[in-house]
Amino acid sequence: MTRNMPTAVRDHALQIAHHEMSHYVVARTLGFATGGVSLSVTMDLRHQGSASITLARSISSIDAMKAHLEARMMVLMAGAMGQTLSSGKCVDKLKAVTILKGASGAEQDYAKLKELQQLLRNLSYPDTDPAASDRVTAELKAMTDHLWDRTQTVIEERTATIAELALMLVDRMVIVEQWGRVADTYEAVLTGETLDLHYARRFSRPDR
Repeated sequence: MTRNMPTAVRDHALQIAHHEMSHYVVARTLGFATGGVSLSVTMDLRHQGSASITLARSISSIDAMKAHLEARMMVLMAGAMGQTLSSGKCVDKLKAVTILKGASGAEQDYAKLKELQQLLRNLSYPDTDPAASDRVTAELKAMTDHLWDRTQTVIEERTATIAELALMLVDRMVIVEQWGRVADTYEAVLTGETLDLHYARRFSRPDR
């Protein structure tokens, strides 16, 4: 489907596909219900991507709430980490941080992450004086570093799966017809059902 896609567009699409599939794979790994994944990339390298994740779940205790917040933060971190896998099998930490805090789409993940980070710290350290800024900063850093390391572990254990799903998404991209102007956008969607089938087959054998 993408044999006529310009190289620069395909390379960019693969990066963003890795990003979205990392959200998807980490969400599944951590027990979230998941749906489809979509991607669109224009000839001038603008993009939109999404991975459908169901956040509704039963939370009956503070511990369950903290576990949910940790998992959600890991899913948000996963996209930037996975995007760096398009050129290797290990997460490039510095590049992932740049992507997460940058202005290429992941800034929405970062904004959500910052909100949840504060909420989780409030629940985890209720006795800390909010005015003790140094201590609050240290608690936030320790908590976030721990979750970052956990996320990196999951991403690197699932590298082959992320790469396969990202390639499958990009290989299905087609240029979209647009009435009245030149078609310049490639799009693809993998439904939840398609991903469920592929994911089940993929995990009948180990990642290499």
